[in-house]
Amino acid sequence: MNPEQERENAARGFAIRLFTSAVAAQELFTCYLGLKLGLYDALTDAPATSAELAERADTDERYTREWLEQQTAAGILTVDDAGRPAAERLYSLPPGHAEVLLAPDSPYMVAPIAVLPVGATGPVLPDLLTAFRTGAGIPYTTYGEDSRDGHAGSNRALFTRHLADWVRTALPDVHNRLLVGGRVADVGCGAGWSSIALATAYPDIQVDGYDLDEQSVADARRNAKEHGVADRVDFQVRDCADSPRTGRYQLVCVFDALHDMARPVDVLRSCRSLLAPGAPLLVMDAKVAERFTAPAGEVERFLYAASVLHCLPVGRSQEPSAATGTAMRPATVAAYAREAGFSGTQVLPVEDMYHRFYRLAG
Repeated sequence: MNPEQERENAARGFAIRLFTSAVAAQELFTCYLGLKLGLYDALTDAPATSAELAERADTDERYTREWLEQQTAAGILTVDDAGRPAAERLYSLPPGHAEVLLAPDSPYMVAPIAVLPVGATGPVLPDLLTAFRTGAGIPYTTYGEDSRDGHAGSNRALFTRHLADWVRTALPDVHNRLLVGGRVADVGCGAGWSSIALATAYPDIQVDGYDLDEQSVADARRNAKEHGVADRVDFQVRDCADSPRTGRYQLVCVFDALHDMARPVDVLRSCRSLLAPGAPLLVMDAKVAERFTAPAGEVERFLYAASVLHCLPVGRSQEPSAATGTAMRPATVAAYAREAGFSGTQVLPVEDMYHRFYRLAG
């Protein structure tokens, strides 16, 4: 193949890829509308015509009809008979699709990922342009409610369904200790789903959740109350780069938060001071490859895009900043741990597509 043919083939292939990405991006926006307007929720009651769905969801019929047709064309909804007049077509949400969109504790619930780029990243694109030009960061709060809910929702099922089993199998000494009581610190607790999962699995423990974001802490307190563990789970707004207490916790956790922190070594050093003698720090973070490779797989591509659009700007919103980003590889975690005074870092045998677990020994 001559150079001109190679160029044309490459151009054609990349043009197709970008067009396909544009289709997917626009469909994410329409999913966002369905989630935020309650259209999917309203379809779980029963199949509906456009007029019936508009009435249930309190939306305009003409916009609703266009959305229904688009969703069906995209294969997200189904229709009883495409040949019927538009006003008479009956639309349904398949049960499997409903689980992905609406079931918060399902392992297949990925709707929060749809919310993040649309509702959270879209509005801050002007800030990102400024950040790239100036080197400034973007505070977590700037990304708004959709970012907060999206991040909380994306890990909720993982914590609810798997966290206790992972502690039991990968940290058996900690599991046995927690069965008889004790205290756990959840640093960077967000909306509190990890704290709630641990408190539910171990009825005799007390969990203290810490987070910088006031609204996340308010969400966590509400979630703990709704799940009946508010008497054993306490949430506080606190910067754990400065140690809140010393030497009292049988387990300290940092779940999917270390790479976002401006001062990760200071936070790890603080976590180390919180540990009771012999207790470990459990870190969950992005399962990026052990070294940079290109081209990368889809998980790595997703995580890198998240870093460019959210994690690195948030991590640079305070100074000084380590500017870690989402691609925090195992060697970086180990280096941070050594600098913070930990004696060893172990990658735990936990199988998850998106996350890697580390045990840090004090």
